[in-house]
Amino acid sequence: MTSQPLESRGFDRARDDRPAPDAGDSILIVDDEPGMLSFIERSLAPHFARVETAADADTARTLARDLHFDLMIVDIRLQGSESGLALAREIRDRHQADLDVIFVTGYADIYDEIDALRDASADVLRKPFLADQLLAVIQRARERRRVAHEQALIQREQDRRPVAKRIVGESESLKEIWRTIHRLAPMPSTVLIKGETGTGKELIARALHDLSGRRGSYVPVNCGAISADLIEGELFGHLRGSFTGAHQARNGLFSHADGGTLFLDEIGEMPLPLQAKLLRVLEERRYRPVGGNQEIPVNARVIAATNRDLAAEVLAGHFRKDLYYRINVVDLRLPPLRERRGDIPFLADYFLNILSTELGVPNAALSPWDLEQLMGYDWPGNCRELRNVIERSLLLGKPVAQLLCVTPPQAPGESESALGSGPASLERVQRAHILSALAAADGNKTVAARALGVSRKTVERKLKDWSQPDDVSEAD
Repeated sequence: MTSQPLESRGFDRARDDRPAPDAGDSILIVDDEPGMLSFIERSLAPHFARVETAADADTARTLARDLHFDLMIVDIRLQGSESGLALAREIRDRHQADLDVIFVTGYADIYDEIDALRDASADVLRKPFLADQLLAVIQRARERRRVAHEQALIQREQDRRPVAKRIVGESESLKEIWRTIHRLAPMPSTVLIKGETGTGKELIARALHDLSGRRGSYVPVNCGAISADLIEGELFGHLRGSFTGAHQARNGLFSHADGGTLFLDEIGEMPLPLQAKLLRVLEERRYRPVGGNQEIPVNARVIAATNRDLAAEVLAGHFRKDLYYRINVVDLRLPPLRERRGDIPFLADYFLNILSTELGVPNAALSPWDLEQLMGYDWPGNCRELRNVIERSLLLGKPVAQLLCVTPPQAPGESESALGSGPASLERVQRAHILSALAAADGNKTVAARALGVSRKTVERKLKDWSQPDDVSEAD
């Protein structure tokens, strides 16, 4: 290594007037080049509470085991066969999952850099670099951590919202689902939730867990979002060296759900070979990690969900018959939104309230025409699609009827050709009027009925009629 001063090689000391990225942070620097290690340490020491250095991977492992670090700066290529990429992942897996990492490299190896950049919580800095450049990258990592922290707080606040307040509606079908949830929640039995995309299957699974009294975690996994060659390791974990790239042992989702609930969403997407292993776990309450010989006992309740017809999948040979009967202990079907239209005003109002708060935009009341169009639309994407339409309406400041590409009804004095449609039928006007009164009364049927001058039973009967799969006739 040359003895040329670092400053003359393209490096520089940090300016003293530069604001500290975070004086409370602690940093671990790993580099096998003594000059580089010294330069980074001297550049960062004035700005941070703790700066530790390691000239090799073993020293870094010891420091990470004994101390907490907010950030790790590591050379991609270390002496010998050690890799900075593998070292960073190992320290994250063993000691600190949320550790920010900055990789530095003096080699123009694009493949190493691509591998490093696949990590959403890492940056790559090419040597030589200035101290100010390093501080700027650290500042970016700090900002990324702040945003992630805020998002986690928002998600945690949403998760704390009582599940009873997140399952919205007054239809008889939803009330029956609630009665079933309360009956099944304390039981250990497997539940299969069926329903179209967007009907709220995961919300029902979460309700079953929250009301179960189980002290373990609720662990959701989408079987269709994980590749077939990875899903076994995700569910059961793996031992070190069990396959190429398995540098460390890792616990699976069954381990994390022990004492709690494992929610297998879209179970119909699970590969056939893994279905046999899942069946064995459900029957014996034991699983075997990938590469392991010993079975591990587990006490996790399994809730599965699908938007497929699993009985048809069994006949087609795409799903195991024995697993189907094993998970179908209780069959809980969620009706699509078009079969419970009377819940649409309540859901729309709920989404308006929570989304206007989350987005920081003014809430906007739905007009009678908006409500009628929401009620008349078939919602192939169900509750998820309704939420998206409400969110788009708030973001763009446009009426929901306009987003559904529906022309408003003809106003008095306007020509029919100007709007392209005739006057609304009596039934449609009546429905819009009742829904508007309900929206103004925040869903209170008694208050709405009083404002309309009719009985509460009349309002309930109308809502029940509109919640049927086949909508009411225009000529009532």
